[in-house]
Amino acid sequence: MATPARTTAEHRPAVPHSYASHLYNADLAPAGKRTWGTYSIFALWMADTHAISNYTFAAGLFVLGLTAWQVFLALLVGITIVYAGMNLMGHAGHRTGVPFPVLARVSFGVYGANIPALVRAIIAIAWYGIQTWLASVALVVLAVQLWPGLRPYTTNDVLGLSTVGWAAFGLMWLIQLVILSRGMETIRKVQDWATGPLVWVIMLFLAGWLLVKADFDISLTDSLTDLSPGQQLHQSVAAVGLTIATFMTLILNYADFARFTTSHRAYRVGNLLGLPLNFSLFALASVLTTAGAIAVFGEAITEPVEIVARIDNPWVTVVGALTFITATVGINIVANFVSPAYDLANLAPKYLTFKRGGLISAVLAILVMPWELYSNPVVVNYFLGGLAAFLAPLVAILLVDYYFVRRGRIDLDELFTAEPAGAYYYRRGVNPVALQAFVPAAVVSGVLALVPAFSVVSPFSWVLGVVIAGVIYYRRSATIRVAPLPSEVISCASSSSTPTESRPAPS
Repeated sequence: MATPARTTAEHRPAVPHSYASHLYNADLAPAGKRTWGTYSIFALWMADTHAISNYTFAAGLFVLGLTAWQVFLALLVGITIVYAGMNLMGHAGHRTGVPFPVLARVSFGVYGANIPALVRAIIAIAWYGIQTWLASVALVVLAVQLWPGLRPYTTNDVLGLSTVGWAAFGLMWLIQLVILSRGMETIRKVQDWATGPLVWVIMLFLAGWLLVKADFDISLTDSLTDLSPGQQLHQSVAAVGLTIATFMTLILNYADFARFTTSHRAYRVGNLLGLPLNFSLFALASVLTTAGAIAVFGEAITEPVEIVARIDNPWVTVVGALTFITATVGINIVANFVSPAYDLANLAPKYLTFKRGGLISAVLAILVMPWELYSNPVVVNYFLGGLAAFLAPLVAILLVDYYFVRRGRIDLDELFTAEPAGAYYYRRGVNPVALQAFVPAAVVSGVLALVPAFSVVSPFSWVLGVVIAGVIYYRRSATIRVAPLPSEVISCASSSSTPTESRPAPS
């Protein structure tokens, strides 16, 4: 496979006459100013991985019966595969400079790209609301501890939340909206210093405090349950699969971030530090903290906030609670806001910018009443889980198209052209080959992920989704394989050097 030549899209053109206004705006155009260096990508992953949910996931594997070293090894293998996926998608994002929904136009068509964009947006909006609500719950607990007089206002019910609950939810919603409304550069600065590093301080403090209390009598080889070797192997492999499935959302839209990186090295090294290294160490700290909690409190505690609350020091409780609230906001911004902001803007670029798409996402996150979603396991496991199973086939289609069908040759001008003769117009703006690959792969992946009879293999449903979608797309695209071209030509309104391709024949 030929390696695509490195190019940049440093200049953001004014709207050229050949571009369709309903496909183009400044936020969807190739990135102009690129300021995301290695540390910013590293901090992005700290913001994403230092979540209470990831702590609970790692601690839960230990409680289920794996030893500390088995949990660490399983998560290291899983996150290393995730790291490879991020680098593959990051290459396309950095090289073209366009966000995920625009990159998806290459394989799905200039209008068909709204299909993967909306799938990603629906998942993100639902979880954006849920994460905002979870942060507000922690804020309510903190507020009542600091001001006990508020307790009576936590027992009434107004559309599912108490008075204090609504105030906390509204405050968390507003704080995030202020950050997000200032654009990607502000998001970068906030995540660089206000999320991941703070959580590490608290996690190291908790692990150290518990180790001292336990007289350092914590084993990395003991199991809490008597799982057989076969059961331990299955749990370990399942942990690998679930780790990859969890990060499938960000693999899909990683171009949203890689497009702003200063070089290929910046996102690759940032990914290396933030994923295999940082995630694995965080998982190890989570397991050690859980083991320490068992030694000190006599029970497994998989919620770090609860451990903080048991330390008899009000300052530790306040600082710890605020830190984990901040961490929840951090993962929410990275994983659940940026993508729908771009995805919704892609629906109507003439009217919707990144900020307007983000505002719509934030409003929808309230209207879905996330506290009701989260309290309904049917909705969480089947609706949100089912949508997540659809992401793996989308990732496969984008990567197979970029690396094996196009071989990295993308004409940026054509991504914003609605002419029937356009390279990515296909049939009425939709590539039927992408749909023929996506639908069966999504059905199979969704059935394996959601039907109880397949629960044993559900952690690996994404594997079959990737294989089916990738193979079908590659074979069906044989008739539109691009001819070899010079590695670089002037494109994007003659303002940047970028690879291109000859226009494929309609499928």
